[in-house]
Amino acid sequence: MQTWHRTLHAAGWVAVHWPVAHGGRSASPAEVAIYNEELARAGAPPLLARVGLSLVGPTLFMHGTAEQQRRWVPRIVAGDDVWCQLFSEPDAGSDLASLTTRAERRGDAYVVHGQKVWSSYAQFANWAIALVRTDGDTPGPRGISMLAIPMTAGGVEVRPLRQITGASEFNEVFLDGVEVPVENRIGPENDGWKVTYTTLANERGASFIWKEQVLHEQAMARLIETCARDGRSRDPVLRQRLVESWIDVELFHLHNARTLERLARGDDLGAESSLVKLFWANTSQRLYNTAIDALGCHALDDDRWAVGFLASRATSIMGGTSEIQRNIIGERLLGLPREPR
Repeated sequence: MQTWHRTLHAAGWVAVHWPVAHGGRSASPAEVAIYNEELARAGAPPLLARVGLSLVGPTLFMHGTAEQQRRWVPRIVAGDDVWCQLFSEPDAGSDLASLTTRAERRGDAYVVHGQKVWSSYAQFANWAIALVRTDGDTPGPRGISMLAIPMTAGGVEVRPLRQITGASEFNEVFLDGVEVPVENRIGPENDGWKVTYTTLANERGASFIWKEQVLHEQAMARLIETCARDGRSRDPVLRQRLVESWIDVELFHLHNARTLERLARGDDLGAESSLVKLFWANTSQRLYNTAIDALGCHALDDDRWAVGFLASRATSIMGGTSEIQRNIIGERLLGLPREPR
């Protein structure tokens, strides 16, 4: 993956959404979408540095000091540093503001204790952006700061989590007395929640949705072709389910087109991004459920169906659970009463 990253970088095709001054191409939302769609169609491997490109870089542009930008940004775009995100905790996932990982200020350093989980690429990363509580007496969003933590520091332990697909994309990370220089704090002390808004906004608007659109279109076409070739599509019940999944994928495309139009206007997506996330999760699971029901044991002849089916189980959890998305839609878009807490 690092070789692929450096190949793209040498040709000027990494971080196309970044400003030219920071090594990007200042691409428009439409150009970014086309770029990611074409990478997906070509079957290009993902970039190992995508957390740095999608989340860390934009956060540093808005909240990092000039020295932090000079120190980290060129190494991110060149693929020299791999970053991960240490936000979620065992008891602070959807309710991220309840995190308990603490960072005690001792002179020119913070000493960090806590546990993080669901951290993509942590086993490969040499840097992490982490949310920590620097004011233990203040609950909720206040009292939280963002730190850049070197993953090679003493007291950092990474344990990969084996998933149902057999892969280990996620990790749990233990922080036991990790010393972090104060100069590694991104944004003001105890006001890191405002910094987090930038990071999360980039996560929700990340390029993966354009890739997923292409992958679902390809999977739908492959399923229709297989069922037609084997005669399965003559079954009227299955044919109806194939049509329903095809409609789902087309609606997913329209959702993304509307999102792209709003981004091009400079609109804040806000709570409406939950609609796309929820629809994507449901579309993915319905498509792979249909594929497994249609192909039965023959689905095992092609790993793409078996792995896709297993991986689709996570779509209603990752990036905010479907339950949380429905709450956001109900409360912020439909004006329904808040869920009792």
